[in-house]
Amino acid sequence: MTILKQITDYKKFEVAARKKAFPVPVLKQSALFERDCLSMAKNVSERSGIIAEHKRRSPSKSVINEKSNLPEVVNGYMNAGVSAISVLTDTKFFGGSLDDLLLARASVNIPILRKDFIIDPYQIYEAKAYGADAILLIAACLFERELQEYSAIAKELGMDVLLEIHNEDELKKSLHPTVDLLGVNNRNLKTFKVSLDASKRLSKLIPDSYVKVSESGISNIEAIKELKPYGYKGFLIGERFMKTDNPGESAGEFIKALRYNS
Repeated sequence: MTILKQITDYKKFEVAARKKAFPVPVLKQSALFERDCLSMAKNVSERSGIIAEHKRRSPSKSVINEKSNLPEVVNGYMNAGVSAISVLTDTKFFGGSLDDLLLARASVNIPILRKDFIIDPYQIYEAKAYGADAILLIAACLFERELQEYSAIAKELGMDVLLEIHNEDELKKSLHPTVDLLGVNNRNLKTFKVSLDASKRLSKLIPDSYVKVSESGISNIEAIKELKPYGYKGFLIGERFMKTDNPGESAGEFIKALRYNS
């Protein structure tokens, strides 16, 4: 069984329990549910393009940073000039929580992406209620009709959609008008090896109407300089900053170096 299958199988039980405890009508009573979302696609296109992540651990790297102070980290990211912040909300495998999303929303005024394994429309309403501006949909986890349905729900709620793909087949089922950003994950889900070749290979197949985002393996400015000619505007950086003692400072130094070398 792949790690992705393990995660999504567990997620079904987790989501079923939350739906009983906090049904959608309850979520809609959240003070954050009516707020106007910030556009992640616009910010990624017009600013640094860096999507900095708050991630405590991962199945592939185990502990990354479990001592971080989330408000300090996200404030540091915002002050560093990132375009958006990705907040891991999966608890079992990544050590995150929906409370992390709430804390992040209370701390910054830039777009926040809820990064999780969305396998049910309920999680989209949940993301809105907890202050997210955008959601991640993973093509490897969903059928095309689900990608279409879920992205349409997000748009109805005023949220942007980052749709993540790994290969050509996943791309073909992901080209919907309700998707704003198309992210190419450079990590092979079977081997967990990372190669920028995935982003390069798929770039020519992604229409210009989508904001192109490269994910995984972006650990230095050389990688970004290598990918920009392929049309990439966004770069999701998950571990490069979080594995340091001061993620915000690390992001600031990275963005300064990026601007200097552009």
